[in-house]
Amino acid sequence: MRNTQRPSPPTGVKRRFLRAPITLYRWHLGGLLGHRFLLLEHVGRRSGKTRQVVLEVVDHDDASDSWVVAAGYGTASDWYRNLAAHPRARVQVGRRGYEVEADFLGAEEGGDLMAYYGSVHPRIGVRLCKTMGFEVDGSLDDFREAGRHIHFVRLRPVRA
Repeated sequence: MRNTQRPSPPTGVKRRFLRAPITLYRWHLGGLLGHRFLLLEHVGRRSGKTRQVVLEVVDHDDASDSWVVAAGYGTASDWYRNLAAHPRARVQVGRRGYEVEADFLGAEEGGDLMAYYGSVHPRIGVRLCKTMGFEVDGSLDDFREAGRHIHFVRLRPVRA
């Protein structure tokens, strides 16, 4: 694994383009994105206002009904920093909504998770790593090493 320049969070037109899927959820068409994406509604750390972002699901655990997402822009991502300040949030996957709590995964768990993801989705895994600033050769060891440097968050449902 080779560490390249980690990208900065998008601004301008690119940011608007990446935020476009939020509109699908607002129009109750989130189901078109399937279960590979989720809408995360979180509280702004400074404003206290509700914020929204659509994130790609890296892993879904059927047993606990939890989702894992990656902070592609590292800890500079607003949603990541907001969850660190206020771990309770809401997700919408397809047409279903859930109250969740954020658990921030450690480096070793992140490495294992990325190795698993790379074994299941090798091409997408290589592209995903590249967009986050890591060049991998497609081996499990490379995916594991990249995963140790990626910040993952598990969103687990809050049981009433």
